[in-house]
Amino acid sequence: MATVLSHSVVTATPPRHAVNSHNNSLSLYRSVIPKNNVGLSLNRSDTLKLRSSNSAGGRACRKCRPISHNRAAAAATVRCEEGGGGMRLVFVGAEVAPWSKTGGLGDVLGGLPPAMAAKGHRVMTISPRYDQYKDAWDTGVEVQVKVLDTVETVRFFHCYKRGVDRVFVDHPLFLARVWGKTGPQIYGPRAGIDYEDNQLRFSLFCQAALEAPRLLNLDGNQSFSGPYGEDVIFIANDWHTALLPCYMKTMYQPQGQYTNAKVAFCIHNIAYQGRFPFSDFSILNLPSQFRGSFDFTDGYDKPVRGRKINWMKAGIIESDTVVTVSPYYAEELASGEDKGVELDNIIRAKGIIGIVNGMDVQEWNPSTDKYIDFKYDSTTVMDAKPLLKEALQAEVGLPVDKNIPVIGFIGRLEEQKGSDILVEAIPHFIDKNNVQIIILGTGKKEMERQIMKLEESYPDKARGIAKFSPSLAHLIIAGADFMLIPSRFEPCGLIQLHAMRYGTVPIVASTGGLVNTVRDGRTGFHMGDFSVECDEVDPMDVTAVTRGVEKAIATFGTHALSEMIQNCMAQDLSWKGPAKKWEELLRSLGVAGNTEPGFDGDEIAPLAKHNIAMP
Repeated sequence: MATVLSHSVVTATPPRHAVNSHNNSLSLYRSVIPKNNVGLSLNRSDTLKLRSSNSAGGRACRKCRPISHNRAAAAATVRCEEGGGGMRLVFVGAEVAPWSKTGGLGDVLGGLPPAMAAKGHRVMTISPRYDQYKDAWDTGVEVQVKVLDTVETVRFFHCYKRGVDRVFVDHPLFLARVWGKTGPQIYGPRAGIDYEDNQLRFSLFCQAALEAPRLLNLDGNQSFSGPYGEDVIFIANDWHTALLPCYMKTMYQPQGQYTNAKVAFCIHNIAYQGRFPFSDFSILNLPSQFRGSFDFTDGYDKPVRGRKINWMKAGIIESDTVVTVSPYYAEELASGEDKGVELDNIIRAKGIIGIVNGMDVQEWNPSTDKYIDFKYDSTTVMDAKPLLKEALQAEVGLPVDKNIPVIGFIGRLEEQKGSDILVEAIPHFIDKNNVQIIILGTGKKEMERQIMKLEESYPDKARGIAKFSPSLAHLIIAGADFMLIPSRFEPCGLIQLHAMRYGTVPIVASTGGLVNTVRDGRTGFHMGDFSVECDEVDPMDVTAVTRGVEKAIATFGTHALSEMIQNCMAQDLSWKGPAKKWEELLRSLGVAGNTEPGFDGDEIAPLAKHNIAMP
């Protein structure tokens, strides 16, 4: 059986100083929050204080004209003409890079929306405001939502970057909990430990996300102006957003709102499902008709034995379509209990589509990379990489020798990424081969200690660096000859894309998106699929890693490897291709005004000063 992984009231004046991080309980604010017994949803236009810093009214630009203004619904639907058409897309997620990120979810919400905007669609992302982001401004718009038996006030912050409205939900449940800290505190105080009130946090978040398209009067784009309105497509991401389709069906559609809207639910990692005690269903403020969608029983003792609620299960059932981040991962999720992590039957019944992720080709570009001294492209890669290898070896304190093949590993130090398999495999290939390995990552403390001890055992051959370092990550990507990715499962994967972009040949497990993105013998080496059991290391997996490494380093210095390097760098790994497939999927949902195809556009000046995110 596969392992399931675990994962503050704001005043009218936005905080500009540190908020006490110990103010974690909603009960702390009940004395200042008025009681209200008006049903489940308190999101009504007469409770709002619309003080948008962008515009006071629902003004339309020259290319746009408002179709309707419904004050009761607090929404203005805008039709854009003269090339200003396209879908109205709202991506909702707990992370959005570069403002917040712990993994691939943040990267997708950072990279896919600009690619969709480049195709002519109006695009918004909504995520929590975990920190006092320097480039996001207070809109002045407040909305009240019900959490447990209290009314909570949230605000919206906004910035416009790379054609996308970036919206941040502001509330102490997010800001006071994470402010001034690093990524792992998004879901809990440390890796592997979740906040006890995460259900309340993301219930509040989903309710706020449903208000943003109706209320925010945004005019950052010359082709669009005013609120997004209600004829939108929500792209809900992972279990944190699973309540969004449920709340839309109970709080809005019975009132004649969001009647044409659709929800696409995207699974980034099936191992994180949001499983909680079944008794917690009552805190979600949902009618009993949704119990069946959440009802779930598994064989685990955590959080309690037996009957539970499962947020991801509900998100799959209640959404209009389900998508994941690679075609092969979609096949794996539907294949059985192990890789579907006990939701395989639900996924098979619903159906699922896989679309491989792209990557940020602006940040990760060897010809402009600010972290490397020698810039290069496919015509100069064979001259530049030996120099970058020597720089890398010197940086980490290994013997400098361009004739020694260097293997890199960059990733979270946890069972999913196979870092425990790697540590056990290293003695099997490092003693008998002239090779060096550099491991960069953070995660479980025991694994961090294991990689840092490598230097003691292999002072001339191995280095383990347990810290977050963008500059070193870029140097490893550019300077290594091979990138090792021994994941037990990998929904899509990003490191292999970065590596190929830089002409660093990946050595990968044959799972998930690694199957779709790395072609064995042409753009990399496959080691076969590994056991998904995380409790212990399978000796066969250790053997597979050893053989994969030895097969790869046997090509070092040969024409075959040079050809693979060229094949890697010749690929278009950007978001342009995935965006086209996403467009086809979302158009098929048939939302009014959202069925016209876009165009194959490029991002406009993505590196211009006003487009660069400054969290």
